[in-house]
Amino acid sequence: MAKFAPMKSPMQFLSLPNAAPAEADVLILPVPHEQTVTYKAGTANGPEAILAASEQLEFFEEDMAWCPLQQMKLAVLPAVESVEGEPEEAFHRRLFETVEQLPSDALLIALGGEHSITPEMLFARLPVGGTVVHIDAHADLRPSYHSSIYNHACPMHRIRARGYQLIQIGIRSLHANEAAQIEADDGITVWFDRALQRPGVWQQLLDQLASLSGPVWLSIDMDGFDPALIAGVGTPQPGGLSWHQGLDLLQALTANRAVDLRNIDIVELVPEPDRVSEMMAAKLVQKCISYWGKSQGFEQRPAEGSQVGADDE
Repeated sequence: MAKFAPMKSPMQFLSLPNAAPAEADVLILPVPHEQTVTYKAGTANGPEAILAASEQLEFFEEDMAWCPLQQMKLAVLPAVESVEGEPEEAFHRRLFETVEQLPSDALLIALGGEHSITPEMLFARLPVGGTVVHIDAHADLRPSYHSSIYNHACPMHRIRARGYQLIQIGIRSLHANEAAQIEADDGITVWFDRALQRPGVWQQLLDQLASLSGPVWLSIDMDGFDPALIAGVGTPQPGGLSWHQGLDLLQALTANRAVDLRNIDIVELVPEPDRVSEMMAAKLVQKCISYWGKSQGFEQRPAEGSQVGADDE
């Protein structure tokens, strides 16, 4: 049964006015889709909660030491929402068609919603292939689950079946058949969570990201982080990345000039009363914008971004 959470319109990030999508350097696409949840419900409310939490962030991003939206224009797009009674295949086809029409040069940050949304967006934005860097507690390599190929346990299987390379990070929950597939498939590299606690292994992962080239999609399931930090996720697991480990991964990708990273999804957030999880997700969106923008040289551009003229008090 799909969950329906009609979103307010128009939504904003950092309470800033939305640029015209054709002029935006960053596109944020809310996808509040929740149809195959198997544990904690509520991920349909994730996009709106993340955008609402962003109101509490400063414009200044301390790691890169700038206000990215002084130079960059941003647009929060209308949400791609579930329609009552719509078959799964029809929703995912509509998501594909929506994303396929978006300007290709902008950074796309999609906010889920469940992890089932990733494949169609990837197929629309990177149709000729590439590498998916996948942060998650789960392998998500099941061919189907609960009789559906569109289940949130299946996106990486669908992606790998199309020939994309997979680098999976933080994995600590998987089926025996998924483990066997990983062992047999040279196109899947898995960095298990326990091994990443060893500094030498962590550095090997960073070195691999620094050596990548070509188109890359970054898919971040929020349960890839330690639930002691981010408890508001659909299927939490003990262990996981620290906040700063997550930022190190993001920085390794954005600092790699051989990589074309223009697509990120952040999924499976379940808002909770303490609002900590959605604040961390909102801050992560800001980090993505800042790190990517600095790597693209936006700080050299005139101050004509979305923040210009905004109240900064």
